[in-house]
Amino acid sequence: MRYLRSGPRRRQPEEADVTRGKTLGLRSGEIADRNIRVILEAIRRHGPLTRMELGRHSGLTGPGITNILRRLGEEGLVTSHRRNGVGSGATATEFALRPEGAFSIGVRVRQSRGEAVLVDLSGQVHDRVYFTLVRTRRVDSILSAIEAMLGRHPGLPIIGVGIGSNDWTAEEAGELDAASKLPSSRVENECTTGLLAERTIGTPAPGGGLAMIIIDEDVQAGFLVRGIPYSGVHGRAGNIGDMHTGPDNVPLSTVVGFGALRTLIGDDEFARLLEGQELSSPLLAQWIREAASHLLDPIIAIAGFIAPSVIMIGGDLPRGVIEALIHQLSVERRDTSKRPFLTPWISPMKPASFSGGGVALGAALLPFLNTLLPPVSA
Repeated sequence: MRYLRSGPRRRQPEEADVTRGKTLGLRSGEIADRNIRVILEAIRRHGPLTRMELGRHSGLTGPGITNILRRLGEEGLVTSHRRNGVGSGATATEFALRPEGAFSIGVRVRQSRGEAVLVDLSGQVHDRVYFTLVRTRRVDSILSAIEAMLGRHPGLPIIGVGIGSNDWTAEEAGELDAASKLPSSRVENECTTGLLAERTIGTPAPGGGLAMIIIDEDVQAGFLVRGIPYSGVHGRAGNIGDMHTGPDNVPLSTVVGFGALRTLIGDDEFARLLEGQELSSPLLAQWIREAASHLLDPIIAIAGFIAPSVIMIGGDLPRGVIEALIHQLSVERRDTSKRPFLTPWISPMKPASFSGGGVALGAALLPFLNTLLPPVSA
C-alpha cells in the first residue's frame, strides 16, 4: 500500500483516542505514517465516526484528517456515508472501517500441531484449519496449509503472515519467507500473540494491565503493561513452567502441562478434550485439583509483583475445564491446610476470550500492526 512508510516508529498510546503525545524528533514521513495509523485505529475501535469525532479521538486537525481519509478511501480501507442529524435535520459524512479491505493469515506453531486462521481488518475469522506438524518438516506443513487457504479464498488482499510460536527458528522463518508468495512473516511468542488478540479485538485492556497464562505441553505466562507486551531480558519473562511449585516443590509444567494430564486421563480422553468435548471424570477432577494447587504459586507471584487488573487463563482445553480450574484456584487460595496463611489479594481470573488462547488470531494481527495499525511497542 503506497501510503505506508518505513523507518523507526515511536511508542504509541494504548488507546486510539489518547494521541496528543510528543512527535519531537520524528521525520515528516514518520508523522504521516503515525497519523494514518491513529485515524484507522480510531475508526476500527469506535466507528463510524465523523471528521469532528475523529478530531476528538485523535487530536489531529481537520485538513489533516480529510487528507488521511481520502488516502484510506483510495486504498479501500474505509467507506463513507451520510449520517442524519438528530432532530435538526442536519447531516454529516461518517466514515466506517471496510473490513474486507485487508486480510492476514495467522499461524500457531507447536511441536506436533498447528492452527492457521484467515482474518479481515476487523479481526473477523473467515477460515480456520488445524493440521499435524512433524518437527523436522514444519515449514512444509505450514506452506501447504497457507496455500490451501489461499486457494479457497482467491483474490483477497492478504498483506502478510504472522507466526505465534515459542520455538520458531530463524532458519525456519527464512525458509518460509523464501517459499511463500506473501510478504515476509512476522513472529512473536505465543503469550504475546494471545495478549495482542485480547488487547486489539478481545477484552479491552484494563488500566492495571493484563496477564495471560497458556496451558499446553508447557505452562507459560505473558504480561501487557500499559498496553504494551512485556517480555523481559532476552524474552525470558513468563517462563513459569520451570518454577518449583506446590507443597511437593516440583516444576509447574510436570503437574499442569499436557503431559501430566495425558498420563492421568489416558490418550483417548485427552484427544477428546483437545477436540473441544466437555468431559466429566474423577481423573480429570483430580488433575484440576493438582493443577490448581501448583498454579496458585505463580499466580500469587504475578499478583504481588505486577498486580494486573485481570489474569486470563487459556489454551486448547475446553472452556468448561478452564472455568473449573479457576474455581478450584479460588478454593485453594482459602485452604490453610496446605499453606499456613490465607493467600493475600490476587487479581481476578477469567478464561481467555478466544480458543487456543487467541495465539493464531493474535499472530494474524502482526502484519496489521506492522503496516496499518499503531504498533504496540517502540
